[in-house]
Amino acid sequence: MNWGSWQNFVAMGGYGLYVWGSYIVTLVVLVAEIVSLTMRRRGVIERLAKYYAARRRNHETET
Repeated sequence: MNWGSWQNFVAMGGYGLYVWGSYIVTLVVLVAEIVSLTMRRRGVIERLAKYYAARRRNHETET
């Protein structure tokens, strides 16, 4: 399509709000997913570290 100007491109023939809103919502969801996965990964690593530390302490007390 030939938009002619940046204003026409942003307006998207009157549907700019829906088009750009969809892009923004998608971007926000993707960023939230990445942040959520990163936080979940850190939590799992911390839990595993605590588990193995407790296991190591338990093993040391048995011997």
